[in-house]
Amino acid sequence: MLTTTFAAFAQRADYSLLQSLQVDPQATADGNDHRPRQVFSGHYVPVTPTPLPEPEYVAHSSALFDELGLDEALAHDGQFRRLFSGDISVESGPMRPFGWATGYALSIYGSEYIQQCPFGTGNGYGDGRAISVFEGLFNGKRWELQLKGGGPTPYCRGADGRAVLRSSVREFLAQELMHALGVPTSRSLTLYMSRAETVRRPWYAPNSSSFDPDILVDNPAAITTRVAPSFLRVGQLELFARRVRREAHPAALNELQMIVSHLIERNYRPEIDPGLEFSDQVVELARLFRDRLTALVANWMRVGYCQGNFNSDNCAAGGFTLDYGPFGFCELFDPRFQPWTGGGEHFCFFNQPVAAEANYQMFWSAIRSLLIGNTGALARLDAIREGFSAAMNEQLEAMWSGKLGLKTYDAPLVNDLLELMVISKADFTILFRRLSDIPEDLSALKAAFYEPSSEQLDAQWMHWLGRWRELISSNGDLSETSAAMQRINPRITWREWLVAPAYQQAEHGDTTLIDELQQVFSHPYDAPSAELAAKYDRLKPREFFNAGGVSHYSCSS
Repeated sequence: MLTTTFAAFAQRADYSLLQSLQVDPQATADGNDHRPRQVFSGHYVPVTPTPLPEPEYVAHSSALFDELGLDEALAHDGQFRRLFSGDISVESGPMRPFGWATGYALSIYGSEYIQQCPFGTGNGYGDGRAISVFEGLFNGKRWELQLKGGGPTPYCRGADGRAVLRSSVREFLAQELMHALGVPTSRSLTLYMSRAETVRRPWYAPNSSSFDPDILVDNPAAITTRVAPSFLRVGQLELFARRVRREAHPAALNELQMIVSHLIERNYRPEIDPGLEFSDQVVELARLFRDRLTALVANWMRVGYCQGNFNSDNCAAGGFTLDYGPFGFCELFDPRFQPWTGGGEHFCFFNQPVAAEANYQMFWSAIRSLLIGNTGALARLDAIREGFSAAMNEQLEAMWSGKLGLKTYDAPLVNDLLELMVISKADFTILFRRLSDIPEDLSALKAAFYEPSSEQLDAQWMHWLGRWRELISSNGDLSETSAAMQRINPRITWREWLVAPAYQQAEHGDTTLIDELQQVFSHPYDAPSAELAAKYDRLKPREFFNAGGVSHYSCSS
């Protein structure tokens, strides 16, 4: 039944996290807890979000509203808009009058860090501007609704807890696109902004080619609501496991067990038999998360996505894409593609499987604390950990085979193609989509090259095409193979130079381009109209190479 009123929406509330996990014993009862402080125990801190003054509607996701059974008119409802622009005082019925923020630990490539904690202990690191405000059941599924940019929390480390319109538009649209691409992800519900409150951040001057931001800019504050089955992160499990190892407090082990149990209940219960011994459930959790994480990263690479800051705190324990801060999509193919100026090669496009394994290492280490003394369960858990690399390779080989319409993986063929793409300066998305038509000669592919090719290079391409066509011809019907490839290789991708004008225009109240991008991104595998194809299905213009804020950007959000 369609939910048409805010009162009916409020009746969907069902707070499993607040009911089954422990509150920080030092927290305030009313959620007035907005200054940086250490949080020593408990799974969450009640926090009231900070409302945006004079909130204005920017966008909502028709697809997600439909999936949740919500009338789209709610996006313009006064109470609904107030809640999802940070005013939780409109709560009614079974809703809680506060939101909640969570602490987590930080690991980078398997190394534990506490330097980002202002107290030097790790007890001040967590949701600095992400505040969950609702958890409920919609059409039989449990969803958590979280404000990004909802104001300061105890974990804000002195920052303002806000998000700018620029990053909010990027996150909103990226979640929409990734879902349409078939990549597991958090989702977008609503986006509201305030021109009455601006936020100053470092950014790039017009036409700047600077690597780092070179000016300070004022941008409207905004709040995007992201939605997921849960927002539990690998870093959360790490936090409690570290406390167990340090014997930080007597209840540390129990808190770790509670959050792992909650993770299983929220994200894995249909696949894990509740009748199993808890130790067996933990081992099964490790296997399932490994499967999800390796499949996720293979999917990222399939569509050209680069998670520029793939730390353990940005790795969802449910196995989906969580963080849309310093992300990008590869246009000019480069295995070292990394759009974030603070990321380095360790988080580049083709290093994402290695980063995933480092995050899995931290996950394994955290849950291992629950099995100490159980020799059999530990042995099974360790075997799953040791098999990560093989599982990742299996997923990657299946991904490349699918993109090329191969029944079985052919390493020389794939490696030769990737080398040719680098030499030819090929566009990742356009090249694979053109290959999906199974061309007989090179002319069909040249539209994907950023520079003219030589006769020698053309000969190499023709040799490769011949080898490839011979292989896929043995699959059977080429038209069926082509159709299957088109379902895997998108026609449309994220191109930052086309997204930037959307958030720039939205600053002045014009959301026309956001609406258009939502339309284009909702069907990325379909051929758009000729008008939209001329705009969105083309090579990156030269003026956007090395352009600050477009080809590369900081995490100034």
